[in-house]
Amino acid sequence: MSEIRNLNPTLVWELFDEITRVPRPSKKEEKIIAYLIDFATRHNIDYKRDAVGNVVMRVPATAGYESRPTVVLQAHMDMVCEKNSDVQHDFERDPIRTRIVDGWVMAEGTTLGADCGIGVAAALAVLIDPTIEHGPVEALFTIDEETGLTGAFCLADDMISGKYLINLDSEDEGELFIGCAGGVDTVATFHYTPETAPADYGYYRVEVAGLCGGHSGDDIDKGRANSNKLLARMLLESELLYGLRLSRFDGGNLRNAIPREAYAVVGVPAAQKKAFEIYFAEFESLATDEIRLTEPNVRFSLAECECPTHLVDWKTQRALIRALVGVANGVIAMSAAMPGLVETSTNLASVKMPSEGEIVVTTSQRSSVGHAKLYAMRQVESVFELAGASVEHSDGYPGWAPNPDSQLLKWCEASYADLFGTQPKVRAIHAGLECGLFLEKYPHLEMVSFGPTLRGVHSPDERIEISTVEKFWVLLLDVLKRVE
Repeated sequence: MSEIRNLNPTLVWELFDEITRVPRPSKKEEKIIAYLIDFATRHNIDYKRDAVGNVVMRVPATAGYESRPTVVLQAHMDMVCEKNSDVQHDFERDPIRTRIVDGWVMAEGTTLGADCGIGVAAALAVLIDPTIEHGPVEALFTIDEETGLTGAFCLADDMISGKYLINLDSEDEGELFIGCAGGVDTVATFHYTPETAPADYGYYRVEVAGLCGGHSGDDIDKGRANSNKLLARMLLESELLYGLRLSRFDGGNLRNAIPREAYAVVGVPAAQKKAFEIYFAEFESLATDEIRLTEPNVRFSLAECECPTHLVDWKTQRALIRALVGVANGVIAMSAAMPGLVETSTNLASVKMPSEGEIVVTTSQRSSVGHAKLYAMRQVESVFELAGASVEHSDGYPGWAPNPDSQLLKWCEASYADLFGTQPKVRAIHAGLECGLFLEKYPHLEMVSFGPTLRGVHSPDERIEISTVEKFWVLLLDVLKRVE
């Protein structure tokens, strides 16, 4: 039995432990959907599943609360699947292995899935704990929040009926979120002609690893390094100085995660091998010192390897490397309306070579201002089009405009102050939440988002602070009693 089942609140942690044992990658949620439907069936809870796989469960009010309005508790059922390169784990089959470290719950070399598994667990606990006082409750569990917001985009019009919605997908205890950024993905595709790799070159695998990574919205302002940018920077100088040729570039994975690792297979003329190796050591030393305060665990490696089957043609190589160096990454603008809030950002998320002759670069832009999001998208698009790539954009998703006059917000603020003797912070978040899409379908909704403290989200460093889960749970129950 997992040791996290002994933590408080017991029911929430027991359910979270169950959820960690159910594989649930984005776009592959069949097993978690089956778990939720089985849960509803076992507990005689009314439920509905829509065409894309979203699940809603409904329970009636407890005695004395029958006249209260319906509250929707909402969480997404999928999780980001990231692991350290030296960890063996199949996210489609293997359970997450949890452990307790210094007051935090984390996983063994993988993402934990507390984003948003702890929200799912809390909503399920509300549905089955007979001691909780509440009006009618609907618990909405959406699919594919992490890689496309498919569940929110395709949510059936008749899935929820509540006036108030509490989103359980926030990551800072003591903070109430009433707005979020909108976002769009920009994907550039380079087509190259494979060239025979010269036999008289020296070939190397060059790698950057050990970066912090993190959530490309919530962590974008923390000054963390981007493995794709670091590697491209080194490749450009090596191309200019030593005639470096590129065979392969592979970095990052998910559009909404700051990339932690990247590697390239490269070659240099035999006469330049020694000079290139000396330069790499110098670059490693300088870069490590440059980012030491934000990236204390960064690792660079250079290892000789066999001659690859082909190289990227010279013209495409030059265009790709210069585009990766030149494209914007990180914070573009801070909000003037809400000091401390990132308004607009972009993330150079991944560089992949899915098939011979093709290089795909995925980026993600976010902004709480619609036209600023569009401009950031055009900035990225312009760099890649000038480099000769074809560029496509996702449909994007809207931001959630803050409503500081919300009655639900007032209940949440009063509850937090009464319970903990201090005022919560009321904020907007630069990360994307599903709330903007819910508001398009259900314009009558009043929404607030809150949760326990999570750190390292979207990376194998993901962890949840144990002490904050109980505060999150107590706040949720008190708010449910206040809604009237």
